[in-house]
Amino acid sequence: MNIAYSWLKEYIDTDLTPQEIGDILTQTGLEVGSIEEVETVKGGLKGLVIGEVLTCIPHPNSDHLSITTVDVDGEHVLPIVCGAPNVAAKQKVVVATVGTVLFDGDKEFKIKKSKIRGEASEGMICAEDEIGLGQSHDGIMVLDASAKVGTPAAKFFNVESDFVIEVDLTPNRIDGASHIGTARDLAAFLKQTQDIEYTKPSVEAFKVDNNALQIPVEIGTPEACPRYAGVTISGVEIKDSPEWLQNRLRTIGLTPINNIVDVTNFVLFETAQPLHAFDAAEIKGNKIIVQTLAAGTKFTTLDEVERELHTDDLMICNGDSEPMCIGGVFGGINSGVKASTQNIFLESAWFDPVYIRKTARRHGLNTDASFRFERGTDPDGVLYALKRAALLIQETAGGTISSNIVDVYPEPAKAFDVDVKLVNVKRLIGIEIPVAKIKKILAALEIEVVAETAEMLSLKVPPYRVDVQRESDVIEDILRIYGYNNIEPDMHVNSTIQYSPKPNPEKVKNQISDLLASNGFNEIWSNSLTKASNFEELDCINAGNTVTIFNPLSQDLNAMRQSLLFGGLETISRNTKFQNSDLKLFEFGNTYFYKGGEDVKSPADKYYEESHLALFVTGNKNAENWTSTSSESSFFVLKSYVENILDRLGFNKDKLKVESLSNDLIEEGLSYQRGDGKVFVELGYVNSKLLKKSELENNVFYADFFWNNILTQVKNQKPSYTELPKFPAVRRDLALLVDESITFSQLKAIAQKCERKLLRSVDIFDVYKGDKLPAGKKSYAMSFILRDDEKTLNDKVIEKTMQRFISMFEREVGATLR
Repeated sequence: MNIAYSWLKEYIDTDLTPQEIGDILTQTGLEVGSIEEVETVKGGLKGLVIGEVLTCIPHPNSDHLSITTVDVDGEHVLPIVCGAPNVAAKQKVVVATVGTVLFDGDKEFKIKKSKIRGEASEGMICAEDEIGLGQSHDGIMVLDASAKVGTPAAKFFNVESDFVIEVDLTPNRIDGASHIGTARDLAAFLKQTQDIEYTKPSVEAFKVDNNALQIPVEIGTPEACPRYAGVTISGVEIKDSPEWLQNRLRTIGLTPINNIVDVTNFVLFETAQPLHAFDAAEIKGNKIIVQTLAAGTKFTTLDEVERELHTDDLMICNGDSEPMCIGGVFGGINSGVKASTQNIFLESAWFDPVYIRKTARRHGLNTDASFRFERGTDPDGVLYALKRAALLIQETAGGTISSNIVDVYPEPAKAFDVDVKLVNVKRLIGIEIPVAKIKKILAALEIEVVAETAEMLSLKVPPYRVDVQRESDVIEDILRIYGYNNIEPDMHVNSTIQYSPKPNPEKVKNQISDLLASNGFNEIWSNSLTKASNFEELDCINAGNTVTIFNPLSQDLNAMRQSLLFGGLETISRNTKFQNSDLKLFEFGNTYFYKGGEDVKSPADKYYEESHLALFVTGNKNAENWTSTSSESSFFVLKSYVENILDRLGFNKDKLKVESLSNDLIEEGLSYQRGDGKVFVELGYVNSKLLKKSELENNVFYADFFWNNILTQVKNQKPSYTELPKFPAVRRDLALLVDESITFSQLKAIAQKCERKLLRSVDIFDVYKGDKLPAGKKSYAMSFILRDDEKTLNDKVIEKTMQRFISMFEREVGATLR
């Protein structure tokens, strides 16, 4: 959430710098992610000036372009080709001169001299959306005739500079989701050392002018809406907001829309109370009904998407029970404020967080309103926000308050009763804080002490502090205001004798991490949450085993991962987009599975997790330099790293079963297994469909170590050694012609079965396919290392052994010598 420095200072009188305020907020639990100086318009309108169109003629080579000459400073006249339909001579306009940088969201482009259809153009006459001053692109901005030519646009539009403090709100601190809430926390901290208060704007000027437009309210689902208030305002004029209001919203990243909508957004970020304005003319039956509707009811929201409602979706309906708004989440396309609106009904409510959260997730909506409602708003702030908004609407749009405030509140919220034992304050914080200091902190936090004994304080916590309902919550609040930095660390160290497992999993993990890092790999940590849809179309992963999240933050984070592959592909995709495509990555992480079952001792028994190590290799193996050219990574590069890891862990690769592999994750690869089929590692080419889905063009080579199986095997292995050989080894090579379907691993297995005593190793050093070979054939060049540990091998024994190999290859796979 963004907090504007100058806006914040309207509620608390302090000379603290933005950085000092950021440090204090972080100490008090409102962690500050960044502090950035911004202009109310992105780019600050640098390079834009006020100009006057001197001439405007049709472009000879286009039916929709115009050639203009524009005076930009009284001395320089620029030729500019313009495509706006409303451009004309004698207009005062906003001109982007050559070199000006304009912004389109996160993208930017620079104005250059150019020729458009053969005509020179040395600038651009701007529409309001092109420079961040509005959303219209119907034509260029035409300014009042009094605008002075040559005036910088930043000065003309009063572009302001401010600091934005980005607060990374945790789910439990929704009380800080506004400028007043932030000021309240800041004041509570500063009160401990100085006399300071935060203030809220007065709403005493609110008064009812008449009762000409009464709209009663009925709550049909009180469990979903404990409080609903509203008031009508008649005779409003829909127009652009005043400059101060637009600047406030732009500073925190919002785009002004019109005065009514801007006021509701302003009050939302001021008080954390969401509001909604209805066009009163669209409220049929002149009545508001808050209720749920039948499942399957169709409703079109402001984004022009038709949605099918659930029976638990809370709807704001008219007198005919027709839906106008998804309560607390999103407005409807027909009932909102329009340019023709004259009378409005202004809503301020307190909705049940669970209802709002489930509705927002069902429809994939995450709005500023739902963000606050689903975490818990202040029930006592409903009327204050309503009056504050009504006064601002009168200030910016005119109109009269044309009804009494309707406030349906059958069961008022109560403060939370919490008892705090002083001994527990000392036990949890670690030091003894004087009772007077504790009471001062509680008062600053607006927590009332209703009773006091020598051992305990009885408190009433205001309803807006939804995160403070237990003794430990209050003690945490005391500590954060007292200051974590004021707690001296305890220098006493306790130690215990602890059993260390063999092998130590962390030690093994660190050994392999060091090995990979020394080979140029970077470690990544991916989110354990991912999209459930990643697994729904895969045959090799059972989608039924996916652990789904009941109330996900978004549909992209609605399940626990069953594989580390997708997180790695996201990392590669992001790096590739930033021109960093030569990557070697590894990740240690868990995968999660649902196994179900009814006869379980606890719900947790329905789930299990596995540990994995994933390797990713893509792009070039090495960068080009003056001594060598770059070369692409390959499957065999990855295979060498995999086998190095197995060697480091003490595996005898010759005793592992190696099988070919092809599935939805790995298009072509190998699986290293134990004799009983337990898998240690799978590696190969990532499936091309997944690469396309991740927008990756280069091959990605992926290895998945089943780490639980690895650790079990390492635990059972015992170190062994052999003496250095006394007799020399002999190498012999064979070039075999085999069918294309025959793999090296098959030939290696045949050789090992044929000769167990003398054969020490079998390797391949060349594979050839080409038109010089018969169709469907390929050639393997293989080396064989022979050694007898009891005597020196003679030519006769060597020749006999090699002939046995040739005969066995011919008999088993039809191989012939080249």
